[in-house]
Formats: sequence, C-alpha cells, structure tokens
Amino acid sequence: MGMSAEDERAASPRDEEWPEAEKAEKLARGAALKWASGVFYRPEKLEGLGHYRSRETQRNSSIQSRLKSTVQSYLEGGLQQMRALVEKHVQLASVVQVLPQIFSVQEVFSHTLQLLHGQRLLEAHAELMMVEHLRDDILSQLHLRGLSSAQTTVLSYFSGLQQLNETLAKQLWDIVGSSLRLVREDPVLFVTAVRIIEREEKIDDTLLLEATFLPPGRPKGWRQKFYHVLQDTITGPRFCAAHVDAEGPGLARHLAALQKDIVSELRVVKDLMVQCVPAHYNILSVCTTTYHQALTSHLQEILREDLDKQGLFLLLEWALHVYHSPEMMGHPDLLPEVDVSALGPLMSPELVDQTERRYVVKVKASVLEWMQRTLEVEFKEWFREEEPETDHQGFFQSALPVIVMQMLNENIQVASLINDSLQQKVYNMALEELEAFLGRLREALVQCGKEHQQDRAVPKYYVSYLLAMLNNNLALSNSVSSLHPNTAHREVPASLRAALDRMQKKACQLLLEELLLDLQPLCLQLPSRKWLSGSQLVGSMCEVIDKYAKHFSRVRKPIFTLLLMESELLVASQYLRALMQRKMVCKSEEERGQLCDRLLQDTTQLRELFCGLGLDQSQQSLEAVFALRELICLKDPALLSLEVLGFITKYPDASDEHISTLLDLRGDVSKEVRHVVLEMMAQHPQVLPEGYRPIFSTILVPVPELPFCLRKGKCA
Repeated sequence: MGMSAEDERAASPRDEEWPEAEKAEKLARGAALKWASGVFYRPEKLEGLGHYRSRETQRNSSIQSRLKSTVQSYLEGGLQQMRALVEKHVQLASVVQVLPQIFSVQEVFSHTLQLLHGQRLLEAHAELMMVEHLRDDILSQLHLRGLSSAQTTVLSYFSGLQQLNETLAKQLWDIVGSSLRLVREDPVLFVTAVRIIEREEKIDDTLLLEATFLPPGRPKGWRQKFYHVLQDTITGPRFCAAHVDAEGPGLARHLAALQKDIVSELRVVKDLMVQCVPAHYNILSVCTTTYHQALTSHLQEILREDLDKQGLFLLLEWALHVYHSPEMMGHPDLLPEVDVSALGPLMSPELVDQTERRYVVKVKASVLEWMQRTLEVEFKEWFREEEPETDHQGFFQSALPVIVMQMLNENIQVASLINDSLQQKVYNMALEELEAFLGRLREALVQCGKEHQQDRAVPKYYVSYLLAMLNNNLALSNSVSSLHPNTAHREVPASLRAALDRMQKKACQLLLEELLLDLQPLCLQLPSRKWLSGSQLVGSMCEVIDKYAKHFSRVRKPIFTLLLMESELLVASQYLRALMQRKMVCKSEEERGQLCDRLLQDTTQLRELFCGLGLDQSQQSLEAVFALRELICLKDPALLSLEVLGFITKYPDASDEHISTLLDLRGDVSKEVRHVVLEMMAQHPQVLPEGYRPIFSTILVPVPELPFCLRKGKCA
C-alpha cells in the first residue's frame, strides 16, 4: 500500500522535524505488507484476523503512551528554569509591595525609643505592637507562599525590635522590682506595667491558639516573668544566710527584722497591690507562698551554721511559735486573707527533731561545764578551816544541790516553752547528767577520803562535810522527782536511784570508817584478863559512839537513823570479832562466869546507849552478843548441840568456824562434844531469810595455829 500525495505533503514538515519517525513508519509499513500478503495467500489464516486486529490495537496504544511520556519529559526539562524565574519574580513582587512600610520601620524604632526614655510606656508599647504586627504579617504571607528565602531579608529590617523589647522589658522589671514601694507612692506606673504585661500575654495566647507559625521571640511569657521578678524582689539579700550573724543576739535582731518587714509588706500587698492587678493573679497568695518558701529555705541555710544553744532555741521558738502568732502571720491586719496553715510547717518534723537534738547537745555541754565547776568549788570547800553552813534547823549543807537543781530545772523550763518533745529530751539529758555528776561527786569523796587517811587532820572538818554531803544527797533525791512539770512523767529512773544510793552508801562508809578508826584501839584490848576484871573499856567506847552520834544529829532523820543502825552494827560486829580472835580461853568455870558477867554488862551498856540515841532494841544487832553469851554460860556442855541449833537458826550466817571458835572460848568442850555439835550443824544447813541483816558473815575467824612438831618426833 502506497501513500497518497496529500499524506506525503502533510507528513513532510513532520519528517523534516522528526526524521526518525519517517524511517520507523516505513519499516512498520513494510512489515505490515509482508504479513498481509502471507495471510491472503493462505486462506486458513483469515479466521485469526480478528484476534490480530485486537492485539495490534493494544500494541499501538502502548507505543503512543510511551511516546507521550518521552515528549513530556523532554518538555519539563525546559520548563524548570521558567518556574525558577517565575518564583523569583513573585518574591520580588511581594517584597516590592511592602517596601514602603519596611522603609518606615527605622523611623518608628527611633520614635519608640524616645517614648521609652520618657517613660511613656503605653504609647511606646502601642508602636512596638504595631511594628511587630507588621513584621509578623509579612512573615506570615511569605510563610504561606513558601518564600523562606525572603524571610531572612525581611527580618534584617526588623532587627531593632529586639533592642526595643529588651529596653521595655528592663523598665517593666525595674517597676515590678519596686512594686511594694510604687503601689504606695505611684501606683499608676505599676498598673501601666501590669497592663502591658497583660497585652503581651493575650498576644501570646492568641498566637499559640490560632497562628500557623510562631514569630521570632514568641511566646514572651511576661506574666510568668512578672512572678519571678516579684519573687526575687521578696527573696532579696535579707534571705541570704551569709549576711546573718550566727550568734544569739545577732540572730535575734535578724529574725525580729524579718518579722517586722514581712508583716509590713504583706499589709501593702493585701491593702494596695491586690487592687492594682487582675484578680486571677492571686497576688496575695503568691506573695504569702513566696515568703513562706523563702523563710523555709532561709532557716535551713541558717541551721547549716554552727549555732550556739541560744541560736538554736531562737530558731525553734520563731518557727514553731512566733511565725504563726498574732505578731506575725496571724496578725489581725492580715487575717483572714493570709492563711499559711495550708502551706505546711516552716520546719519539717524531721528538721525540728534534728534541731532539738542539736540544742540538747549544746545544753548538755553547758550543763557539764557548770556541774564540773560546781564540783571543783565544792571539793575546795571540804578543806576549809570552818564547818559547812547549816540550814535553819542546824543541819549541815552546802549550796551544791540548789545550784545543780536550779540549773537543770531552768533548762527544762526553757525547753517547755518550745514543745513537749524538747522538754522531754532536755529532761532525759538532765537526769543522765545528774547521774554522771553523782558518779564524779562520789569519786571526789573517795579522793578526799584517801587524803584524810594520810593525815587525819586534813580536812579539819572531814566528818562535818561528809554529813553535809549526805544531806545534799537527800536533797537531790527529794528534788529530782519535781524536775518534770508533768506529774505523769516524774518517775525517777532506776539507774539514777542507784547512783543516789551509791553516793549515800559511800558517804556512810567513809563515816563508819572514821568511827572504826576511833573504836579499833579500844576493841584491840578485848578480850583480856584486865577487861574481865572490870575496866572502863566499853565506857570509852560509849564516849566515842556518843561523840559521833552528836555529829550524826546534824543530818536529817532518815539518814541519822541509818547511821545509828550502821554504827550499832559496826560496834556489835567489832565486839564479836574481838571475841573470836582466839586471844583468850576460859581456864575455869569461874572465868566463864566472869566472862558471862562482863558480856552482860558491856552489851547492856551499849544497848542502853543506842536506845537512848533513838535506836529501838528490835533494830539492834547487839542481841547476837546476848545470844552468844548464852552459849558461854551454859553449864552442861552436853546440851550445847541443842543450844547451838537455836543459835544458828536465829543467826544463819554463823559458820562452823564461828561456832568452833566460841566453843574454844568456853575452854571446856571435849572433842566428842565438838564433833556432835558440828555434825548437828552439818545436818541442819541454814538459808538466809529475806531481809536478814548479816553480822557473822563479815567476821573472819583466824586460822588456828598448828602445834609445833619436831622432825620424826611426837607432837607436843
């Protein structure tokens, strides 16, 4: 099939423009003619002609689609440069439209600065907002059109906005920093600052809610900055611990100044500042919370210093009492609007407990120092050349118990001004220190006793001062239960009672040792033949006892009775000890009779002496001498086992050695009788009953001398 002339003419321009197309078309036609000839020469293939037509149609469509894609790619390569040129043209057109406004910005900047320097803040802020609005509007349009490169150019013209904002902000914060003064002197300036801050806050809120993008410097957050500046103003240098004198007087002045200033400033906030700001500022609550938190931190900083006990007490008193009192946060001028009850304690319970413990440590050191000084003074007084002072009843005493108890009581009373917790801590410390003091006082008595043993003339009034110590100890014992104001907490600890008891026993022991030193030379003279013949030995003993009893009368009755009982026990034990020293053995019944008579006379004389001094016969241990006399006076030695059984039943601390020595004293007891008596004792072991006062267990019996024996000889 050939092409017509019209087709060739129509195709000629295209062929000239697309020579490859002409070549392709010729090849396609040739292939088609070849295929058609084959079909027509073979009639059996005519049946597939429809199928062929459909396949070729799809093939042509695919070829056309590929051709279109190729042509489009070719065309877009040339259009990209045109798009870039159009974009630049649009950007330049947009900038050109706002050029008159942009060029006028610098003039507005200058005028705004003049307004700021003249403190015409509202006018200055209005112009500032106008310029910012212009900048933001331009940037918004460029942002929507995707012209980011033009934004940098525009921003360069508005760079002066940052200086204007900083200048305005500085003036605003200076005003807010002086707000407590301005609301009294010039509230208009403060109100102006608040109005500007609120304008900016509304712009921030609007942009955050509606704008598609945030302009530079947004959000400004000036309301939050207002709170920060106000809080910084409140928590100024006065809340710096470095400026606080940690000593008591300086700290007291500092706390008093804080109290005065805070009350005064809260009055200003409540009465004046509240009227100058919107209600939603909650300015009174904000200021109250700021003061509270600042004070909490400030007290913690002060407590990091090494405060003395006065400083610690001042802080506890101020935080727990003064702060909430009508003189401060509970001031009538502040109520009911100011309420710190919901803000928590100024000092946490843990910090209060820690501070209380620190205070107790300081008080303890002070008490220890005072007690040691008191003890040193007391020790020196024992060596004076005059007797101790007496009370109105003539009892010896010193100022020691008054000084000690007054010191302890004052500290406990002072602690009670804070709270029960501190009072209990100080009370416990006071009892511990009193117990320790009694231990040191006892050691001082021992030291004094040692010096007296070396020279009995020193101290001159040794006995009198021991008696004074007993009265002092009794006074301390009677006073200690009244240290605690609360009667429910007045029980004296067992350890303190034991310390008081040890102190009393030591003083009594030293007194009895002194009595013993005077009695021993007399006791060494019995038993003896001279004593049997009727010497005045016991009479001399009675004189010594009577002398000491007169001394003992200078102590109060419970101690006086105790000393009499202990003195009588000492006399009885020394008398019995002398009898058991194996110094004498009765050689005859007559001597035993003389011994019995002497024992009766001596014991009766001693018993009457002590009865006359006020010691009842039932309280005396001399009854043991009367019982012993019965063993000596017994006529028939064969009855001794029964008599001894009664004796050891009454005096269960009497041992085999004691009984054997008494049997020796008789001088007529055979080995058989002795064996029977000792066997009987072995068969009847004794147990000390409760409340029994031992007498024989303190008496050591000397070991009997063994007979001298010659080597390989018979003992004599």
